[in-house]
Amino acid sequence: MSAIEVPDAPVVLSTASVFPEKTPAAFEIAAELGYDGIEVLVSSDPVSQDTDMLRRLSDYHGVPVTAVHSPCLIFTQRVWGRDPWEKLVRSKSMAEALGATAIVVHPAFRWQREYARAFEEGIARMQEETDVVFAVENMYPVHMGDREVVPYAPSWNPLDRDYPDVTLDLSHTAMSRSDAMDMAKRLGGRLSHVHLADGVGGQNLDEHLIPGRGTQPCAEVLEHLATTGYDGQIVLEVNTRKAADREARKLELAEALAFSRLHFAGASDGGTGRGGSAGASRSEGSEGPGRPDRRERIALRRRAPAAPERTFVVDPGGTAEEEGADGR
Repeated sequence: MSAIEVPDAPVVLSTASVFPEKTPAAFEIAAELGYDGIEVLVSSDPVSQDTDMLRRLSDYHGVPVTAVHSPCLIFTQRVWGRDPWEKLVRSKSMAEALGATAIVVHPAFRWQREYARAFEEGIARMQEETDVVFAVENMYPVHMGDREVVPYAPSWNPLDRDYPDVTLDLSHTAMSRSDAMDMAKRLGGRLSHVHLADGVGGQNLDEHLIPGRGTQPCAEVLEHLATTGYDGQIVLEVNTRKAADREARKLELAEALAFSRLHFAGASDGGTGRGGSAGASRSEGSEGPGRPDRRERIALRRRAPAAPERTFVVDPGGTAEEEGADGR
């Protein structure tokens, strides 16, 4: 009989999941239900923009801020100004100050032409300045009858681009009519962040249902991640706005957490602890066989050059001197 092992990746609550309640409610609910952390969606709520207030909430409730969602949605376009690069700079500063390890960012809107042209290169440049991961989220086209309108550039689909880190959102795969399981597998080591939610698709609604209530392979994706050494975050980004009150909202978020805990587990082979496939998946994945993943490549770039080897000689009197120290 195989033992069941639960990986260490945190299961996190997005502050968006408590809307229309405010950011402080997310910390309170996350602490009460036992979530491992909070992803802060920077929005029009002043608390979500205030690093000091977020730190106090985190300390008071004992729930760390593990991720920051940059204000790059349609309804947050005026939050932190209109310059999209400034939004990312401020998101990075907030994440670093709070000890978060990931920043979620959407690709540019098509009408942000200069930002869209420089997006991929700019994200790579900003990534060189921090250890916080910029994880670009999969988005979706909008279907209008037989037509498909794509509001994002350079692409809504991260498989088309070379982002080193990607957020996989399963409500968005429903919207885009994508195969979420195939996307997870093809992303391989580039998949570093997950927005867990469900959806039915077939309509232009980004539903963000509680996992298990739609048609997306939420359970299968979690089980796949558990057996392939996934070490990012699993963030419940769900819609509870129709909940009658706080207690009803907590029941929905407790259900979402229980679903995640139940399915994010895999059989241990007693060796790797990841079904024996973790090393192959993380090192091969989308990076190619034998090629180090993104984190390894960044570590190699940042590693200080080794100091030159020093050689010492001992004279007959027992005195040690460094060879070549006097120019010899």
